[in-house]
Amino acid sequence: MKDFNAILFATDFSESSDFAFRYALSLAKKFNSRLLIIHIINEPVDLRGFYVPHISFEKLEEEIEEGAQKMMEKFCRTHIRDYDNYETFIIPGIPFDEIIKKAVEESADLIILGTHGRTGLDHVLFGSTAEKVVRKSPIPVMTIRYQQE
Repeated sequence: MKDFNAILFATDFSESSDFAFRYALSLAKKFNSRLLIIHIINEPVDLRGFYVPHISFEKLEEEIEEGAQKMMEKFCRTHIRDYDNYETFIIPGIPFDEIIKKAVEESADLIILGTHGRTGLDHVLFGSTAEKVVRKSPIPVMTIRYQQE
């Protein structure tokens, strides 16, 4: 079996991500892999050409990034107690694109992410980051479908 020296885990801090993380951490421990935990901040809609009172876009982006960093810290405190070989990344951009870019950049051997399992109109309207990563990634991808316990 191939060793996994680096595993990239993408989280949106949802229950499905929490569920999938168990698999990522278990594999990382088994192979003593470097675990790369990534959260992508969807770029906010750019309304700079419109009059929107009392909003500073630079301040808004800063607050979103600070909030994501706090969520990442809480995620790690909650889910990683006895594993030190990990790094975290908060990156703005288009989720599927940034996940793949970071995995390639960090020479990841595997990408793991949770999926909500949306179907029908929800899937059409919201798309699926997991599906796009699977279709476009040159690196193997493991998706974990959330199952309520």
